[in-house]
Amino acid sequence: MKLRPLIFWPHLIAGTAAGLVILLMAFTGVLLTYERQLVAWADSQYRSVAPAPGAKRLPVDEIVEAARSQSGLAVTAVVVASDAAAPVTLTAADKTLFADAYSGALLGEGSQHMRRFMSSVRGWHRWLAVDGEGRAAARAVTGWANLLFAFIVLSGFYLWIPRVWRWPQVRAVLLFKRGATSKARDFNWHNVIGFWSAVPLFIVVVSAVPISFQWANAAVYRAVGETPPAGRGGAGAGREAGRESRRNGQPQTRDGGGERRREREGGGRTGNSLALDLLLARAERQVPGWRTINLRLPESSGAPVVFNIDAGSGGQPHLRSTLTVDGTSGAVVSFENFSTLTLGRRIRNVMRFAHTGEVLGLPGQTVAGLVSAGAVVLVWTGLALALRRCRAWLGRRVSRPDAASPPDRTAAVA
Repeated sequence: MKLRPLIFWPHLIAGTAAGLVILLMAFTGVLLTYERQLVAWADSQYRSVAPAPGAKRLPVDEIVEAARSQSGLAVTAVVVASDAAAPVTLTAADKTLFADAYSGALLGEGSQHMRRFMSSVRGWHRWLAVDGEGRAAARAVTGWANLLFAFIVLSGFYLWIPRVWRWPQVRAVLLFKRGATSKARDFNWHNVIGFWSAVPLFIVVVSAVPISFQWANAAVYRAVGETPPAGRGGAGAGREAGRESRRNGQPQTRDGGGERRREREGGGRTGNSLALDLLLARAERQVPGWRTINLRLPESSGAPVVFNIDAGSGGQPHLRSTLTVDGTSGAVVSFENFSTLTLGRRIRNVMRFAHTGEVLGLPGQTVAGLVSAGAVVLVWTGLALALRRCRAWLGRRVSRPDAASPPDRTAAVA
């Protein structure tokens, strides 16, 4: 059997079997392309206003206390930005609040409409919007569909290579053909879009496999001779929740038990020996050129304070770092950035944001969005071509004489 049919039929079967799920994931992937920017745009009306040129911001402690007194809620996390006009972002009782950095006045709450919409789209993208006990099964469906899609893209790249290296055949793969209709159009679009988007689309698809499967995540570490992190299930879920919060412009918080405990006590500031502003200044000096710093308020007096420092757009792991300082002395307990991570963790972090293209900033997001839109067309035209092939096969079956039926003996006798 020739190699091309040996690759084509699994390609066709995989596309037909997983096509609708892949179509849904690709479409929702397009909607999620600029999720971070859309959430920020929805809250862009909140700005800090300096009372005078060169005015200093209020200390973080005062802003936290002002927010608590104005809202009646305990603040659990704070995000400050290097932009002088940016508001201070606060997390309080699962709400995202914005405060003026110079007066401490609450400006308003983050857009719930945009966050709910993006959360809904993400739910469809990851687990078909299934809730409860069925979510694990739904996530397995999307995971295996994505894995099949990786095979489809890889096998398709071979199938898109022209059999004959002449310009008319090569042009049919490289360039859109004007005036083509129906089958010829679908075939042309399927080939051209598939050929030009194959490499970035393969990266987007393959980088999602460790997100879907624990064995794939472990394989990333084992491939470089490292032991996979223990307790991936529970810890991974916590990290996923943290990523959700940061993606929606919401500061990362500690566990819900600590938050509820602070709410019962009615506190915000937890009585560290050093003011948060002094500790924040230490974090600012640690990473010159920082853009945002996420501060998780400690749960007890003197507890270490953790700062997540970002010098990029939010989805660039090589520009993110974590500083932990002693809440009493201000001494650095630990500092972790991309270069201090093990090779396995660096690869895993890059793969996480390669899936969304964010690792390359806005241009990377745009490319990821474009190839996701291309995937929608690929699946649609692929299913259309498969349906036409099936109809043609059934038509040949109907028109072909049934060799298995007995001959007409009546006519022979006559």
